[in-house]
Amino acid sequence: MSYQHRNADASIIDLPVGKVVCVGRNYAEHARELNNPVPTEPILFIKPATSLVPLEAPFDIPSGRGAVHFETELAVLIGQPLKQADEQTALGAIAGVGVGLDLTLREVQDQLKKKGHPWEKSKAFDGACPVSAFLSPANVTDLTDVQIRLSVNGEVRQDGNSAQMLTPVLKLLAYISQWFTLQPGDVVMTGTPAGVGPVEPGDELRVELVDLLRVDTRVNQY
Repeated sequence: MSYQHRNADASIIDLPVGKVVCVGRNYAEHARELNNPVPTEPILFIKPATSLVPLEAPFDIPSGRGAVHFETELAVLIGQPLKQADEQTALGAIAGVGVGLDLTLREVQDQLKKKGHPWEKSKAFDGACPVSAFLSPANVTDLTDVQIRLSVNGEVRQDGNSAQMLTPVLKLLAYISQWFTLQPGDVVMTGTPAGVGPVEPGDELRVELVDLLRVDTRVNQY
């Protein structure tokens, strides 16, 4: 299924499908659970547009590449160019707020890290970023107080709040824009709370921004 940015009412958002900018270890407890040091500044990496797939449809995970881990994240859709922006400018550039999964081939990532190699093969494969439809930013009154939750087969596996981010959303957008331009249609994945783990074909997932957005979906395999 081809990906297009969508509003929560299922209408198409008139923006191109751009890159996905992800933030590693933006929650201290997640860094600790993977035995990683807590960073002193944001860790950035990029997924290509081909990683984006609709979260609402059953999404596929690759076979034969080891464990595929979920990382549930608040997602921000960019609507205006951001280059060396401040936080107020960043706020005005938000076109939508949603929820997504930063899917990770964990064993592949561990092998790459041991060799000192980049992570792209573990993070940027086709379909590695299932993302929901986007709410209007007006529906999210406080980006520093959004509860992010994932349930797998009825069991809550991740349950964190954006208040726990090491770098809050607006500061994060401004920081990213100091290094490279965010373009309309880009998506920023803002980091995952603790509790990440594997998904398997057939798993039923409920992915939520609590009291704002809920998506029920299913895991397939290719």
